[in-house]
Amino acid sequence: MKNLFKKKNELSQKTETVSLQIEGMTCSGCSLHIEKDINKKDGILISSVNHETGKGEFTFDTAKLNKEELINAVNSIGKYTVVKGNEKEDCCDSISDSTTDKASNKGKNQFDLIVIGGGSAAFSAAIKAESLGLTTLMVNGGLDFGGTCVNVGCVPSKNLIRAAETAYHTTHSNFAGIKPKGADIDFAQIIKDKKALVAALQQQKYMDVVSDFENLTMLKGWAEFVNNNTIIVDGKDTYTATNVVIATGATTNIPNIEGLNEVGYLTNVSLFDLEEKPKSLTIMGAGYIGLEMAMAYNRLGVKVRIIEFTDRPLRSQTEDITDVLVEQMKSEGIEILPNFRAFKFEKEGNDTIIHCNCPDGSTTQIVEKGHIVVATGTTPNTSKLGLKKIDLKLSERGHIVVNEKMETNISNIYAAGDVTNTPPFVYTAATEGSTAVNNAFSLSKQSVDYASLPWVVFTDPQIAGAGMDEIEAESRGIPFEVSKLDLTHVPRALAAQDTRGFIKLIRNTETDKLIGARVIAPEGGELIQQLSMAIKFGITVKDLAESFYPYLTLGEGIKLAAITFGKDVSKLSCCAS
Repeated sequence: MKNLFKKKNELSQKTETVSLQIEGMTCSGCSLHIEKDINKKDGILISSVNHETGKGEFTFDTAKLNKEELINAVNSIGKYTVVKGNEKEDCCDSISDSTTDKASNKGKNQFDLIVIGGGSAAFSAAIKAESLGLTTLMVNGGLDFGGTCVNVGCVPSKNLIRAAETAYHTTHSNFAGIKPKGADIDFAQIIKDKKALVAALQQQKYMDVVSDFENLTMLKGWAEFVNNNTIIVDGKDTYTATNVVIATGATTNIPNIEGLNEVGYLTNVSLFDLEEKPKSLTIMGAGYIGLEMAMAYNRLGVKVRIIEFTDRPLRSQTEDITDVLVEQMKSEGIEILPNFRAFKFEKEGNDTIIHCNCPDGSTTQIVEKGHIVVATGTTPNTSKLGLKKIDLKLSERGHIVVNEKMETNISNIYAAGDVTNTPPFVYTAATEGSTAVNNAFSLSKQSVDYASLPWVVFTDPQIAGAGMDEIEAESRGIPFEVSKLDLTHVPRALAAQDTRGFIKLIRNTETDKLIGARVIAPEGGELIQQLSMAIKFGITVKDLAESFYPYLTLGEGIKLAAITFGKDVSKLSCCAS
C-alpha cells in the first residue's frame, strides 16, 4: 500500500481518479481480469477493482484518456458493464455502437466461463467451475460427451485387452502340469459387452456427475471464435464469457499417403465397433496405441501385422525395453516390419495392396485381405476453432502452447488436455482442466508439475515409467547411476514362472534420490505409482532398500532393484536386505 500511495503522490496534475460501479463480477478472478486488461489501455495509471463491492477505482492521464473512454474500455472487457446507481452508464452519446449492442445483448448467452470440448479436461473444468459458483457453457462437437477416453480410448481398449488376455491364457500356460484347452471366442458378444460398458460409464462418470449442476449449460455443436470473449456455435448463435477454456482433445493423425483415403481405413474410433471379427489387420504405426491394439486383436484370433517407419516399436523408450516387447509379440505370431514406409495404397478386388519402401532401399508390395488400421500418432483438434482470428499461439505440431498454469498467450483463454503441448493422458487432462479454471478465476495460482508423472502402456508385459530415463538424465547433465533387475531375481516372478522383463531405477549419485524408473513386467503398471511418489517426494534409494515389502509380491522387486545399486542381488537370500 505504501508504494501505491507514493505512486499517487507522484502523479502529475493532469490526472483524474474515478470510482465506477461494475456489474457482472462474481469472484476475485473477475476483478483480476478487469485490472489485467484495463492496465493495457494507454493512459491508465492505477486500477483497483473489488468484486465483493462491485467497485473499481481508476486513475488515468487526462491527456490520453477521458472518463467516457475509460467506461468504454471497461465495458469492452468480457461481460462486465459499468452502471450508474441502478442504471447502466450511458456515457453521453459517444459510446460506440458495438458497446451499446454488447450491453443490450446481455442475458442467456453470457457466461462466466465457456468450455469448448466435452472430454475429461472439459468435465473437470466444469466441475471446478460449479464449485466456484460460475455460470458455465460447455460446447461439444465430434465425439459424444465424455470424449476420447470413455468413448473410443481408455475404456474400450482396456476392456478388449482384458478380454484378449483371458483368451490368451486359455491357450498358454507357464506350468508344465497344466494343459490349456482353449476357448470359444464369441467376438460379437465381446464387442456388445464393450459397448454396454462404454455406455454405462459414459452415463455414470460424466453425464450423471453434472446432472444436478445449477450453473452448467451443455450444448452440442461446433464452436468457433469470433473474438477473445465470444464464440459462435454452428455458425448461428453467439455466446460470450469472461474466460474460455479450450479442451477439444486430439484425433488420429492421418498420413498423406497416395490412395489411403480411397482404399478406406480404420482408426481406434471405428475399429473398436467392428462386430464381425476381421480376417486380418495391418496396423500403421507402432506407438502405444498401435501396440495395444495389435496384442488385443491378435489374442482374439485376428492375424496382425505392424508397419513401423522407425527402427523399432515404441521408439520413445530405450532398446532394452522394446527388445523384451518385440520378443513377446513375435512369439505370439505378430508380424513386425520396422523401417518400412508405405508410400501407396490401392485396391485389387477385395484386397488392399500396400506399396512400401524397405530398409535396404528396395520396394515391396504387401497384401492385406482384412483392414488397414491407422495408428500414426494424434493431431490436436484446432482446425475448426477459428484460432487465426484471435492469434492464439500454436506449437510446430499444432498444439495450443500453454505454460504450467494452463495459460495461453491470450490473457483470458486457457487450454487443457490433448489439444495442448502437455503429456496426453486422461488423468493429466483432468488435472489441467481444473487448474485452468482455478487460475482463470482465482488470485491463488496453481501449477501442474509433470516431473514425476507416471504412465503405463497396456501391452503384455506392461511397460510403465515415471520421471526420466538414463538418456534424459545424461542429456540434462545430471550425475546418475542405473540399477536394472531382471525378473529372474524376483521371487514372485519365479513362483508364477513368468520372468519376462525387468525393473530399472535411475538415481542421482550426488543425492541418492530416485529420479526415474522404468518397468516392463506382467502387471508392471501396478508398481509405477509407488515409484512416482518416491520421485515426487525425494525418496532416496537407501530409503527404498530399507523399507518393508511383503514377500512374494512384485513390489518386492523395487526393494531388490534398490539393493542392486550396492550389492549383487543374486547372492542374497530370500527377504534379505
